[in-house]
Amino acid sequence: MTPPADGTERSQAESLSFDWDLPHPPEKVWRALTDPALLAEWLLPVAGLELEPGAAFSFEAPAQPGWDGVVKCRVLEVEEPRRLRYAWVVGDMELDTVVAFTLTPVASGTRLSLVHSGFRPDQKRNLGGARYGWTMMGGRLAEVLAGIS
Repeated sequence: MTPPADGTERSQAESLSFDWDLPHPPEKVWRALTDPALLAEWLLPVAGLELEPGAAFSFEAPAQPGWDGVVKCRVLEVEEPRRLRYAWVVGDMELDTVVAFTLTPVASGTRLSLVHSGFRPDQKRNLGGARYGWTMMGGRLAEVLAGIS
């Protein structure tokens, strides 16, 4: 895997954009994005995930100061194995955003594009935290993918 390309325009304060080139077929990458056991390994433990538009689920982590550890999500779009988009809401932070993954087959495997959008101009700290988090989680995703068949 090549290091993630942070494609976020510096003047584009409301969203983050990353691309990872992964040496795995789209079906395997899709599995890592949608299998609860695999999600727990690279992102967060997930509860109630169903791949149906409108379905609610949550990511749950240990509570931290200023955050109860819960990310409330709702599936917005599913196009297996090409696109997954869901609402990403963190109530304690008044963060109401959208995460979109797009998988594109390439000669070396899959280009995974992530866009996390919807940050308000006054949420630069949240945006910075999300940038750090997705960079770290992208590394974990690569490790998880390398360990599964």
